[in-house]
Amino acid sequence: MLTGIELETSTMSKKINIIPALSKHLFWDTDPNTIHPEKHSKYIISNVLQYGNYSDWKTLVAYYGLEQIVKTAQTIKNLDKRTASFLSVMGDIPKTNFQCYSTTPSSLKHWFF
Repeated sequence: MLTGIELETSTMSKKINIIPALSKHLFWDTDPNTIHPEKHSKYIISNVLQYGNYSDWKTLVAYYGLEQIVKTAQTIKNLDKRTASFLSVMGDIPKTNFQCYSTTPSSLKHWFF
C-alpha cells in the first residue's frame, strides 16, 4: 500500500501527547492542554489535514498511522477535495468513499425583490 514511502511509525508511542509537537496555530480556538490525542483524534486529524504543514503531517502519520488517518478523513464532511484526492491515492481507496465527495454543501438562494 505504501510502496516507496518510508514512515517512521515506530518512533512515536501512543502514550506520548502529540499536541506539543504540532504547530500552535492548529489549535487556536481550543486550549491545547484540554485536547486528548485519542478522544479528540478526529479534531486533530481534521485540523492537521486542513491547516497543517509537512512537519505536522509527518507527526500525524507517525502517531496515528496512515490507515487511521484515511479512515477518519473519510468521515470529515468539510474536507477539501484536494486533500481527499491525496488521501485517496495514499490509501488506495476511491475518492467517492470520502463524505466530502458525497455530501454537497447547502447553497443559499438569492432573494429576488
